[in-house]
Amino acid sequence: MDIGIFMMPSHPPERSLSDGFEWDLKHLELCDRAGFAEAWIGEHFCSPWEPNPAPDLLIAQALLRTQRMKLAPGAHLLPYHHPAELACRVAYLDHVAKGRFMFGVGSSGLPSDWRLFNVDGQAGENRKMTREALDIILKLWESDRPFEYRGEYWTVNRIDTMHETLKFHIKPYQKPHPPIGIAGLTPKSDTLEIAGERGFMPMSLNISKSYLAEHWASVERGAEKTGRTPDRNDWRIVREVYVAETDAEAKRLALNGMLARAYREYLLPLFGGFGLMPLFKHDQNVADSDVTPEYLVEHNWLVGSPRTVSQKLADMTGDAGGFGTLLVLTFDFSEEHEAWATSQQMLISEVLPQFRHRAAA
Repeated sequence: MDIGIFMMPSHPPERSLSDGFEWDLKHLELCDRAGFAEAWIGEHFCSPWEPNPAPDLLIAQALLRTQRMKLAPGAHLLPYHHPAELACRVAYLDHVAKGRFMFGVGSSGLPSDWRLFNVDGQAGENRKMTREALDIILKLWESDRPFEYRGEYWTVNRIDTMHETLKFHIKPYQKPHPPIGIAGLTPKSDTLEIAGERGFMPMSLNISKSYLAEHWASVERGAEKTGRTPDRNDWRIVREVYVAETDAEAKRLALNGMLARAYREYLLPLFGGFGLMPLFKHDQNVADSDVTPEYLVEHNWLVGSPRTVSQKLADMTGDAGGFGTLLVLTFDFSEEHEAWATSQQMLISEVLPQFRHRAAA
């Protein structure tokens, strides 16, 4: 198993955009030094708790301040980008990264962003736009000849040479293109079917065992359409993690900092509005009002000493049926940076070796 991070990026609404950006860079530097394999950076337009509409700007800065780990938008929301523009922009950034770039795509799950861009997400228009945009981007990268693509949402012309010097010329550094990951949100994710169909990396939140099972079933449905066999080692799963010397200290830190605050003020109300609250419960007799950060510490999150978190990670792996990369969901820990830095370092230096020892036994 590899370890990476997933940054929404999350910041409290009172944090200035520039201060949040600087802390994100500081955290990426920390994770690179600690030995994390990769970092995925989200994109949203109308969520004050996830205030980054341009993950590629953060990636461009982070490439200058990190040395080893791969960086990726997690994800560019394809309905909101002209595919020809994004194909050129992503290919250009791939050259700047020289192999340390992955291309994350998604269809968008926030109704606020749907409304801003006049996309009918309730009817699935966002998913149809994602398929079309991805088709165009890949065709631009793969083709060496002019073509016209007339789709339902975009018309794109890969031009022949004009005026002797003008031509389409920006193709990715990695061949045929950077590794592609696709994020899914809904339980029976149509977006993750695309990952299965095309052999791309699926990405899932770990809301619960049943949620993950439905996500992998979506990948398998997609793979069946094209005769592929999906590889669980490609699967990225996002999980909340907090490690400290003792279980009591880890719980105290998790429940008295930004992780718990973000859940109380943002994520639990949001998931409740999406009708996903039952997925968090280990027992459906639990009332929605009882699904709190305190509940999640006991039943969902990977919180505790290195030994405890190693066992919880082993249990999570078994429940999921296996996966390749754990992505630590990251919040704005700028006011508790030292404790969070310790947690991240202990995850790599103590939890991961214990987990691998268990897995090899």
